[in-house]
This record gives sequence, C-alpha cells and structure tokens, in this order.
Amino acid sequence: MSARTTPPFRADHVGSFLRPAYLLQAREQKARGEITPAQLREVEDRAIDEIVRFQADVGLQSITDGEFRRTYFHLDFLEQLGGVKTDIPVTVKKPDGTEELAPPAIRVIDKVRHVKDIQLADFQYLKSRVEALGRPGLRPKVTIPSPTMLHFRGGRAGISRQAYPELDPVFYDDVARAYAAELQSLADAGCDYVQMDDTNLAYLCDERMREAARQRGDDPNELPHRYAAFINKVVALKPAGMTLAMHLCRGNFKSTHAAAGNYEPVAEALLSEMKLDAFFLEYDDDRSGDFRPLRYLGKDKIVVLGLVTTKFGQLEGKDLLKRRIDEAAKYAPLDQLCLSPQCGFSSTVHGNNIAVEDQRRKLALVVETAQEVWR
Repeated sequence: MSARTTPPFRADHVGSFLRPAYLLQAREQKARGEITPAQLREVEDRAIDEIVRFQADVGLQSITDGEFRRTYFHLDFLEQLGGVKTDIPVTVKKPDGTEELAPPAIRVIDKVRHVKDIQLADFQYLKSRVEALGRPGLRPKVTIPSPTMLHFRGGRAGISRQAYPELDPVFYDDVARAYAAELQSLADAGCDYVQMDDTNLAYLCDERMREAARQRGDDPNELPHRYAAFINKVVALKPAGMTLAMHLCRGNFKSTHAAAGNYEPVAEALLSEMKLDAFFLEYDDDRSGDFRPLRYLGKDKIVVLGLVTTKFGQLEGKDLLKRRIDEAAKYAPLDQLCLSPQCGFSSTVHGNNIAVEDQRRKLALVVETAQEVWR
C-alpha cells in the first residue's frame, strides 16, 4: 500500500472548520450594518489565511477555505442558482434541551440555470493562499451541496409545475448543465478537486425519513437509483481531470445528527451505479451500521471512511481506528480506502460543541493513522 498522489488522499477531511470568534463578530457587525460586505470579506480573508496554514501544518494535503464565507453549507450556494428560492432555517428546541435545525425550504420556482460563477472568486483566493505556502503536494478543494437537494426536500411539490410540467428529463438535465457550468468555471481557474455534500442519500437510510418521502409521494426504494442517474448526468459533463467526490451527511448541527441507519438501502445505487470518483461515508458510531455495504464499491472508486467524530472532543484510540479499517477492508480493498473525520467541524456557522484544540488533535490523529496504515 502507498500514499495517494491524487485526491482523495489517504488522510482527508470533509471541509468545514470552527469559525474564529473575530469572524463571528464581524458577521454580526455586517448584519447590523456596522461594516460593509467588503470589510467583512477582508476579515474572512484573514481567517482563511489562518485556516489554510492550519491544515497544512497538521499534515493535510487537501486544503479548503473552511467554508468561512458561508452561513449554511448548502443554502449559500443553492440560492445563487437561477430559478431556486431558499428560506432561512429555523432552530427548534428538542425535549432533551438540545437544538435542532429544522429542514429549510428549498423550492424551484423557475427554470434552473447557472446565472453566475458562484465559487470562482472564493476558489481563486483559496488557491492563491495555498500556493503562497510554497509546499508541494497541497491541493485546494471546493465543497458544494449536491444537486439532489433541489428535489429531495420538497419532492414534486417543491418544483414549479409551470417551469417543469414533467421532471424527467428536462429538470434533471437543466440542473446538471447548471452544475457543469459551475464546475467548468472552477476547472478553468485550476480547480481539480470538488466535493458535493449530500444529506439525502444518508437520510434514505433512516426509516423516519423514508416514511416522509412516501408521504411526499416518492418511493424511497426507487429514489437512490433515480439520484444515481441524476448525479451521473453531472459526472458526464464534468471537466476532464477533475476528481468529483460526494460526502453523505447524516446531519451536523451543534453536535447533533438528523438521521441514522445502515447504508444498505442506498449502497448499490451509491457505490455501484454512481460514476463518481470517491465517497466520504460517516462511520463514527453505531448509527451508521456495519461495513457490509462496501461490498458494492466499484473497482475504480475510493471510499473515505469517516471514523473520527467531529461532534465531540474525546479522542479516538489509534488502535481502534486501525481495527475498524481492517474490518472495512474485508468488504473493499484496503487500497481503495482512505480515512477522514466523519463530517466537517462546522457545517453551519454555529459550529459543533468541540474545542479548537480538539479539532487539531482529531485531524492530527487522522494524518498519523493514515501514515501508519498506508505507509
């Protein structure tokens, strides 16, 4: 076994990081009209400079901007597509005292189209900061929400019948072209590593979410295969040489999760039918089930095992991680596996309930374990 020279890397990560206090303060000042968008961007630039160096210093090769310019990992992107309308999510208190982010409304109100380059300026700045470090082997990575989010949250009812009397194939083709235009703009700027964050397939592992899909008029057994065909439309249009990965997220808000369940209901559609290059799968505790679904993994694909939790500060044992990697390797070749935290540390601006130093320790553990396993 050996290190990988192309992404995903043996030690990788999902992308978001805890926002520094001064950045959160600046965002509040901007909301109150006390500073301009340009002034906020200067503060974001400073925070991104720091998080880029942090990732490189801890030993990571894939480098993101920490999603420091976003409030929510998905809405900030989706609302900039033509024809898409999103609402601000609502935080609700659960009976046990924890907070939960109610699913935001994502509606398609017109033809979906790419009306501007959404991530281009952010990527160009990230790339400049990575290059300024002068360290070979680093790769700037862009994270964007999965296109399936435009369907799953509302189903047929969430998509304008005037714009799309029929969904297949026109709606899926329009979305794929919009995503392809965004990916091409990034590729033209030198980006060759993009990760799509998808909650929907993970939610279809949870019986509660499957029942909700039924109530919307969708078949939860059919949806994974439909989404595989949907994603493959994007893959067919992606720029040559670009690694396109998907992270399956089970919810990540203030250290809580939204879904649980073994990957079995979606595994074949995900790991066999989807023509993506890599999959980041959450496997940090029992809610994700066992590794048997990995038997569907195609021979030319990589699974990044999310064995290290970002929800709590307690550090996993290195020996335990190695045993779990060995267990996963019973179902998929070790050379097709990598290691990462299970999710980002701050999928929304609020962040998980974990200390900054624990964030560093978790990532260092991933790097050290990967070096020993795949040396």
